[in-house]
Amino acid sequence: MEPEDPLNSRLVIVSNRLPIVLEKIDDQNWNVTPGAGGLVTAMAPVLKNRGGIWIGWPGTASENVKDFDIDRLLANERKNIGFKLKSVILTAEERKNFYKGFANEIIWPLFHDFIAHCKFNPQYWKAYQAVNRKFADIILKNIRENDFIWVHDYHLIDVARQLRQHKIANQIGFFLHIPFPPPDVFVRLPWREHILNALLDYDLIGFQTLRDRRNFQQCLRSFISGVRFSGKGQVTKMNLNQREIRVAAFPISIDFHEFAKSAGTKEVSEKAWYIHEDLSDRIIILGIDRLDYTKGIPERLKAFRNALKRYPDLIEKVTLVQVVVPSRRGIAKYENLKMEIEGLVGKINGEYTRSGWVPIHYIFRSLNQAELIAYYRTSEIALITPLKDGMNLVAKEYCASNLEENGVLILSEFAGVAAQFQKWAILVNPHDIEGMADAIYEATQIPHESRNYRMHQMRQKVLKYNIFWWVDSYLQAAIEKNLENFPLLEDYAPLANE
Repeated sequence: MEPEDPLNSRLVIVSNRLPIVLEKIDDQNWNVTPGAGGLVTAMAPVLKNRGGIWIGWPGTASENVKDFDIDRLLANERKNIGFKLKSVILTAEERKNFYKGFANEIIWPLFHDFIAHCKFNPQYWKAYQAVNRKFADIILKNIRENDFIWVHDYHLIDVARQLRQHKIANQIGFFLHIPFPPPDVFVRLPWREHILNALLDYDLIGFQTLRDRRNFQQCLRSFISGVRFSGKGQVTKMNLNQREIRVAAFPISIDFHEFAKSAGTKEVSEKAWYIHEDLSDRIIILGIDRLDYTKGIPERLKAFRNALKRYPDLIEKVTLVQVVVPSRRGIAKYENLKMEIEGLVGKINGEYTRSGWVPIHYIFRSLNQAELIAYYRTSEIALITPLKDGMNLVAKEYCASNLEENGVLILSEFAGVAAQFQKWAILVNPHDIEGMADAIYEATQIPHESRNYRMHQMRQKVLKYNIFWWVDSYLQAAIEKNLENFPLLEDYAPLANE
């Protein structure tokens, strides 16, 4: 543990991945690229230039870093991203059993109610504990006594338990970015009591929605004895063995101003114009998702086909732009999902294409930020229909980028963001193919004034409850501080030169 900093405590962010990815080119050279995903998008701007540390895996196996100083490479990146990076290097075997295994073949499907996808392999559990121990060891080497340790997501639930075994007194918080299941689902997990007790080693446990918090508390009542609950509102308290643990719902968000500003740039405006020209006289419906079975992409495509069948006046009037961002390549179920999606796109286009009109424009790649926001600006309808989602920041990004406030949001009632947007979005059950088809048709018929009102209300919601509100709310509940208590480095020369 480093000596205490007399000026201020630091934020120590711990996540499975660092906000950058390292890729080996040859024995002496590496390629450094920005990370992706909701956590990086949310946290990187917040931590920038505040003297914090981000601990995580840099995207390369230990077999690739022999005789190479990864920490030196990461130190060079500090000036670009504005905070320290510390790596946890994992072997290929650890990644297989910890990440692909326990995290993504047990916790991910279980917490999203896909029990049939779970593989309860004991080797996965052993690897999960071992990797969490590795993370704890790196944390111990880099923290100071008054640092606040903020652990993120389902990969690292066991970290606080590992740290507490070293008797550290730091405040430790946890935030779960995915849903938390109800007891009748959670009961299937062979290590359920261990996972719950591991969570109880945190001082603050944050969830996306009140429903997730309620599910967690019901699981505690079912499987852990001696836990007492008190309080109401956003933050409630639990007492166990003379320890007080706070539990709260904090819906994560985005930097509204950053998306709105980007949407108004010349680059985005020009890209949006070209998209509009390419699909002129069409109502553009946008679907954008990471390749994952939780996102409900096949169901969405079937609903679009149903809408074309039952509402033939939509033919040659609407175009679905479906963007699928590659994910977890090499895993069979994801490759099969990709084949299913592409098969449906081919069938629908084969059945309904007319001269000068193709119903679905399918894009299988990542979009850069300007492209993404250009599609947000151009699309009259966003079709965001996950089967289950912790929050879904795409919905918020779409609203923030909708400068003209003329877009319509069709949203799954099983996305966490539905709790915030339910008054103004068109909510759908993503398992109801005809219901989603009806919603698509309804969205094309909404009058201009109603679209303006609905989108304005959603944009105001994102503006008020933005990423900075999220961080401040969490820090206030955890340590009675906010971002202003972690001053920018330029304000403190000793920190800037450390």
